Amino acid sequence: MANTSSTDGAHNKTANNGQLQDKLVQDSITNNKNITAQAKASHSSDFTQVQDLPTGTPQGQQTIMSNNTDQTSASNKAQSSAHTAFNQRDDINNPHTADTDGAEETHFGYKTVKKAEKQARVADVFTSVAKKYDIMNDLMSFGIHRLWKRFAISLSGVRAGQQVLDIAGGTGDLAKVFSREVGRQGHVVLSDINAAMLEVGRERLINAGCNNVDFVLANAETLAPFEDESFDLVTISFGLRNVTDKDAALRSMYRVLKPGGRLLILEFSKPVFEPLSKAYDLYSFTALPLMGKIVANDAESYQYLAESIRMHPNQQTLKQMMEQAGFENCDYHNLTAGIVAVHRGFKA
Repeated sequence: MANTSSTDGAHNKTANNGQLQDKLVQDSITNNKNITAQAKASHSSDFTQVQDLPTGTPQGQQTIMSNNTDQTSASNKAQSSAHTAFNQRDDINNPHTADTDGAEETHFGYKTVKKAEKQARVADVFTSVAKKYDIMNDLMSFGIHRLWKRFAISLSGVRAGQQVLDIAGGTGDLAKVFSREVGRQGHVVLSDINAAMLEVGRERLINAGCNNVDFVLANAETLAPFEDESFDLVTISFGLRNVTDKDAALRSMYRVLKPGGRLLILEFSKPVFEPLSKAYDLYSFTALPLMGKIVANDAESYQYLAESIRMHPNQQTLKQMMEQAGFENCDYHNLTAGIVAVHRGFKA
């Protein structure tokens, strides 16, 4: 009988411990929810307005909205609720309107759309995939995108104390490295036109302790927030193909570069090996949308990805576009047999 009582006591003790652990876990979950709700309630806007920024540079961990109207108005909130993907903040400084471009058309993947509409359509794509963007990059490229970016960084020539602008920087892979390379005396700007992507990048870099980085919502075609000859290095990684007017974007990049500065463009390009090209097409138009559906619950955005790559200028054409924008000593390096290319140009 003594043994039985001892066993029952042990069972009761184990049960009580289990109940206590469950209660602690539940209390922790409830507490976290309360903290999150309080944090959300205390921030009326995700972004710092330009006029609210402290003077002096670098600002450090600030996110800037460029010459935009008040996005918290009741009318814009109503529009945002009507369109679950597209965020009105992503339509900043759109130079293409019905007034400026009329019915002029451009491509959106294989579709033809009005120029004034493309920016919002691209915004829908990246707002949809932002949270799964890094995971999908690893899956789609089998992790090789990290090697592509590492090679691009090796061509950057970035040095301590320099000023770097990473356009369409998304989740901040390049900006994180540049932050370390330029050091305390340097400054990096992670810029993107898409608010959801910029928010992911901002969270990642702040968590990584990158305190010499600003986060700027800006349009690559105008780069409106930035003054002439502000940066030693300008980079754009897998973003140029989504820009409505690539020539305008290249001219803006030239404008904000200091004399002697360099531009690096890392982008999908045209495979130079025909058998690989056919296999790549098969993979792009079958596996990518399927992965997008399974992982990101969005096959359509990854169908657009495959189509946008095919509509992007080839290596030689992009080099000529850079030269027309004013860049000198332009060259390019094919990676993975031309699936990706790094273009480089200098401002005299």
